[in-house]
Amino acid sequence: MTWTPELDELARRTAMAHQMGGADKVKRQHDAGRLTVRERITGLLDKDSFHEVGALSGIGTYNPDGSVQDVTPANCVFGRGRIDGKPVVVVGDDFTVRGGSADASIAAKPLMAEDMAADFRLPIIRIIEGSGGGGSVKTIETKGASNLPGGIGESSRGFYMMTANLAQVPVVGLGLGSVAGLGAARLASSHFSVMTRDSAMFVAGPPLVARLGQTLTKQELGGADIQTKAGAIDNMAETEEDAFAQARRFLSYLPSSVHGLPPVLAPTDDPARADESLMKAVPRNRRSVYKMRPIIQSVVDQGSFFEMGANFGRSIIAGLARIDGHPLLLLASDPYHYGGAWSADTCQKVIRYIDLAETFHLPIVYLMDCPGFMIGQEAERTATIRMGVRAMAAQSQTTVPWCTVIIRNAFGVAGAAHKPFNRLSLRYAWLSAYWGSLPLEGGIEAAYRADIEAADDPKAELLKIEARLNALRSPFRSAEKFWVEEIIDPRQTRKQLVDFMHLAEPLRTPGKTSFAMRP
Repeated sequence: MTWTPELDELARRTAMAHQMGGADKVKRQHDAGRLTVRERITGLLDKDSFHEVGALSGIGTYNPDGSVQDVTPANCVFGRGRIDGKPVVVVGDDFTVRGGSADASIAAKPLMAEDMAADFRLPIIRIIEGSGGGGSVKTIETKGASNLPGGIGESSRGFYMMTANLAQVPVVGLGLGSVAGLGAARLASSHFSVMTRDSAMFVAGPPLVARLGQTLTKQELGGADIQTKAGAIDNMAETEEDAFAQARRFLSYLPSSVHGLPPVLAPTDDPARADESLMKAVPRNRRSVYKMRPIIQSVVDQGSFFEMGANFGRSIIAGLARIDGHPLLLLASDPYHYGGAWSADTCQKVIRYIDLAETFHLPIVYLMDCPGFMIGQEAERTATIRMGVRAMAAQSQTTVPWCTVIIRNAFGVAGAAHKPFNRLSLRYAWLSAYWGSLPLEGGIEAAYRADIEAADDPKAELLKIEARLNALRSPFRSAEKFWVEEIIDPRQTRKQLVDFMHLAEPLRTPGKTSFAMRP
């Protein structure tokens, strides 16, 4: 006697699971231009590396003789796989079964995925398309009672693990369709989140919002443009394949968990490369803007900069990069937006990404051109100063090595917020650097009002005072007093950053940080 009948039933049930919501629902998914959850997992992971857990779970119907007639699979698919040869956990919503609603799922499956990532110290990728949470309104009737959000015992632990893993392993969220309720919370609760251009994310969808008198399409309510500008989502992807590629690239800079160190790759770029273009990258006219991204590309390893959050807090550019093969977090001012001044959104962006660096032991490089905090009524309405001091506190809470290159402006309190205040960091100033407690423009008129008003030619007196103060403001005067440590030829920036990364290498220490990163 053998176990062939049971083996045949295992194969039959496995085939039922792979049919997902049925051929008609799969066709509808494809007709909408979207992949199924299993196709997504295949596209994300290394070929043939997926090891599924819980494939047979679902709701079965049985014949009178007790034999299985059909099984509607749970609409959560999860397991282990590999990305670039490294193990990861992946968990995905199956939209072909009740639109990803939780009342067609088994809560233990996504929870086990989170536990698996935490306990085996593996990155987790959440592929999200659906509502999650307590399911649809129909759940009240099918369950015979109304769900109390949060629940007790195991049912509430999912809410805890959703954010707890941020302190332990890399968490990636991919929004690949309509994402609402708890699904939106799971997507936003990640270190790196991506939405495809045709996706939408919202706390509640258009039908509920219509009750407020707002008639909106999904895209108008929570499309990728809206959510990336709001900072709820980091990046937008043109296609699902693009989203998978961004997820893989993000993970390539990070360790599998906080208990490891980010991988250092063999150098592929000349550490002493000196680009002549840097000598004319910053205009002499301080009112003229210039492009920061070419400077970034020049000083990091060629092709290594991976930008995140480009549509949010746009006066700061943030991303991961490599210098001489060593991974780092890079921040850089963007003078094309508010002249590089920090808004409340910019401050939140700075906090988010330096917390990411601290969590995963990445040194920080800041290419600075900041004329101060944003000023005006809108700045006060958005509590810019409170967000600003939070950013300053976050900087001083970091323990990772930090290097700042002052490209041009450094003014006011935000000008001071370019390094930790409680420990050594390296600082270099370009020949174009210019700093002070506040810009001369506007400040002279206030400080020297009596002299200007008493002059025969007030305009000429203003220019005379300005010339006198600008001469004193030379960065070389600051260097005499050791108020700036080093002024460098811009072409030597990469060489200095390579040196910094090698100094930083032995200081990187694996383990949990003193605080947990929050979404």
